[in-house]
Amino acid sequence: MPELPEVETVKNVLKKDLINLKITKVVVNYKDMIKTDLDTFLNSLINEKIVGIKRYGKWLVFETEHYDLVSHLRMEGKYYYTKPRELTKHEHVAFYFDNDYMLIYKDVRKFGVMFLVKKDKLWIDTPLAKLGLEPFNANLNANYLKEKFQSKRVPVKTALLDQEIISGLGNIYADEVLFKSKVSPFKRANLLTEFECNNIIDASKEILKKAIEKGGTTIRSYTSSLGVEGSYQDYLLVHTKKVCPLCKNSIEVAKIGGRSTYYCKNCQKVDNE
Repeated sequence: MPELPEVETVKNVLKKDLINLKITKVVVNYKDMIKTDLDTFLNSLINEKIVGIKRYGKWLVFETEHYDLVSHLRMEGKYYYTKPRELTKHEHVAFYFDNDYMLIYKDVRKFGVMFLVKKDKLWIDTPLAKLGLEPFNANLNANYLKEKFQSKRVPVKTALLDQEIISGLGNIYADEVLFKSKVSPFKRANLLTEFECNNIIDASKEILKKAIEKGGTTIRSYTSSLGVEGSYQDYLLVHTKKVCPLCKNSIEVAKIGGRSTYYCKNCQKVDNE
């Protein structure tokens, strides 16, 4: 699943191709993916120029002169920028431009979603309104995390995946952050100390920054498109690994909140008292 670094990479690549292009036609082959009025989605973007592309958490925002198109790739969504052609089975949305190119959204599992809103409604009528702070936000500190975690009796791994607390972290990077912080993924979030919260924040910034530099992580569950292949999988410490790089014990795998979680029980001792 694409997380913050992968979505940031997609954003950066798309910006090189799409800025100042005018949309001439929109095609939707799977209407359930569009979470706003379909006729509005199909017609309002015609003759709109793309003036910017931003990322918030795991969300992409295509900015036009009068609208914001909000897109979430979910598990396996991908964008392709190409010369016009017929859409294949799993290509559900297409945007045609005035330079004789098109942007195709492909999603085998059909989990991706899109919203189209007027510019003044971005933080009102889309899921962005509920997003928590990103790891790079200066307001993300130990006090913020402890306040958000105080009512959370769930494992910290589950809490870190809650996009209303920290936006951008997913399964891969949550494993890496907890290992770097030496915090057990099983520890209840409401029991985290200020020291542990600070370690999680610092590790999140360090890991995500490096992952962005490397173009994200390309693994079996998520591969990039647009001619980009990330290399951060070469720097993963625990996720999908067999041996702990610190103590050389075996890496354990468990299900937490339905997600496969990789950790070292020696370096990340659980403490729920």
